[in-house]
Amino acid sequence: MGLLLEHSVALVTGGSRGIGRAIALSLAEAGADVIISFRSAESEAKSVVQRIVDLGRQAAAYQVDVSNFEASQKLVEGALAKFQRLDILVNNAGLTKDTLLMRMSEADWDIVVDTNLKGVFNMSKAAIRPMMSQRSGKIINITSVAGVIGNAGQTNYAASKAGVIGFTKALAKELGSRNIQVNAVAPGLVETDMTAKLTDEQRKALAEHIPLKRTGKAEEIAGLVRFLASHDADYVTGQVICIDGGMVM
Repeated sequence: MGLLLEHSVALVTGGSRGIGRAIALSLAEAGADVIISFRSAESEAKSVVQRIVDLGRQAAAYQVDVSNFEASQKLVEGALAKFQRLDILVNNAGLTKDTLLMRMSEADWDIVVDTNLKGVFNMSKAAIRPMMSQRSGKIINITSVAGVIGNAGQTNYAASKAGVIGFTKALAKELGSRNIQVNAVAPGLVETDMTAKLTDEQRKALAEHIPLKRTGKAEEIAGLVRFLASHDADYVTGQVICIDGGMVM
């Protein structure tokens, strides 16, 4: 029996650390060749590429700001030039600039929405042409439970992630006839660099609101993404799957 994603090519934005890193490695373990993009963490990106190569897969890393339309187009063109096809796009790149709305600057709003939402538009628009030519493809957008239920102090982040959910459903309807599945994964509180800043007391208090009484692991998010990227999920499209320990019910 072959590997789940053997002969597939995946592109993971924001793949140098955290959830993106776990996703890139999980797809490679399942047999995919993987391209990652990163914004600033070059040494971490090189480490991920080496890990993928050690797994026996091909890999590449490109420094790209996904909020830039032309740069996103060039990223996909570079992936196609190297691998001749693109089967899986994981729109994971994102950032936060948390503060209450009354204190939020226009710049804090713009950079979050431009990266988290416009970045998904930029990358998806670039990726759908080769996928339509292949008449197959998987687009998996990493949203957040904040986009489902909101979160005080994150109006910019919640709005961007809610936008990703609407985008996912609309694009799934556009591309369904071309055998391209588009889904969204909404993580809850996951152990990453972003949550590492929390104190033990803060982490414990947050966990009290989670039915499973713990935070999630990046590898658990990656496992769901790997399923959605596989042929086992060929009849799943337009879905928003919360992976949050039961936080959103």
